[in-house]
Amino acid sequence: MRWKWISLLILLALTQVGCVHRRVTINSYPSGALVKVEGKDIGYTPASFDFTWYGTREVQLLRDGYETHTEMVDINAPWYQKFPLDFVSDNFLGRHVTDHRQFSFQLEPKRTDLSSSVMQRAAALRSEGLHGQ
Repeated sequence: MRWKWISLLILLALTQVGCVHRRVTINSYPSGALVKVEGKDIGYTPASFDFTWYGTREVQLLRDGYETHTEMVDINAPWYQKFPLDFVSDNFLGRHVTDHRQFSFQLEPKRTDLSSSVMQRAAALRSEGLHGQ
């Protein structure tokens, strides 16, 4: 009789499936910037994506009229997703857990391109050097 109860408890424990949903949302100011994570297009801000593994990701934001912003973002595991608790929270918690992270970035307006004036000045200096002035 005792083994039946133990077997029933083990069976019940195995049917209590846990699940952790991991999601990141990227915001930018101003919004509407193209988001690339690890070189893959995600969408335009505010953009969200799901992930499986915690760690560092390269996030790049591109928008016309603004400097390209690239930053390494750390997505650290919460306490319940660290060994050995992660096995329990992923498989036997018996409820759905959401880990939603948000990151915001301020985009800088594009600086005026001075390359044409620099090239003109270089050509003038080269000309002066060739003609001995």
